[in-house]
Amino acid sequence: MAMPNAFVNKLRGYAPLDRSDVEALEAACQNARRYPPGYDLIREGDEPSVVFVILEGWACRYKMLPDGGRQIIAFMMPGDCCDVHVAVLSEMDHGIATLTTAKVATIPRPQMEALTDARHGLTKAFWWTQLVDEGVLRATIVSLGRRTTMERIAHLLCELYFRMRNIGLTDDGPCEMPFTQIVLADAVGLTPVHTNRVIKKLRSAGALEVTPGSLIISDISTLAHIAGFDDNYLHRRLKRSA
Repeated sequence: MAMPNAFVNKLRGYAPLDRSDVEALEAACQNARRYPPGYDLIREGDEPSVVFVILEGWACRYKMLPDGGRQIIAFMMPGDCCDVHVAVLSEMDHGIATLTTAKVATIPRPQMEALTDARHGLTKAFWWTQLVDEGVLRATIVSLGRRTTMERIAHLLCELYFRMRNIGLTDDGPCEMPFTQIVLADAVGLTPVHTNRVIKKLRSAGALEVTPGSLIISDISTLAHIAGFDDNYLHRRLKRSA
C-alpha cells in the first residue's frame, strides 16, 4: 500500500483539493529520491531552477557567515517546500540542507507555475502556507529580540512540536526532535555551551529529555508555559466566512 503523500496532506490542511489537484501533486512528486543527512540540496549563490518538496525526513534553510558560523533560519519537515516562487530569483540567498535522511522531490519551475496558475484550490493552499511561514518568521524575530534564552529555545521547540502534530507526526505524548543540541544552537543564535545550559534547565523542569542525536519533548504543557507559547500563528485551516 502506497504511503500518503505528505505534500498533499499538508496542502489539504489549508484548502479543499479535488481529485485532479491531488493527482497533479502526486505526479509532480514522482521523481523523488533519498538524500543522506547533511546533504546540501542547494547552496547560496546557486541558480534555483526547481522547488524542493520534503516528503520524508527533515531539512533546514540556513545562512553561512564570513567566520564560518551557521544560522539556521527555518526547519522543514514532511510536506514543506521551499518558496513556490523561488525559481524567479537569479541566485539563492540561502542554502537548504537535509538534517536527517530525507526523501525529496524536485518540481521544475514551469511545472510549479502550471500547478498554481490553473488550479484555484492549490493556489489558495499555497497562499495559506506562505502566510503561516510569515507567522513563523515574525515569531522568530520576537524570540531573537525580546525572549530570554530559555524562552527562545522553549518557544522554538513548542513551535516544532505543534507543526508536527498538525501533520500527524506526533500526538499529545512525548515527541522526538531529530536533531542535536548543536543544530538547535544554530537555530536560536546561541553558542553550543549556552544552549546546553538551557537544555539542562529544561530537563530539570521535566520538559525535555536528551538522547544521542535528538531531543525529546516529554511535557509539552510545561514547555509551553515556560515559552509563553500560543500556536495561533500556525493556523491549520482557513477560517470560514460567516
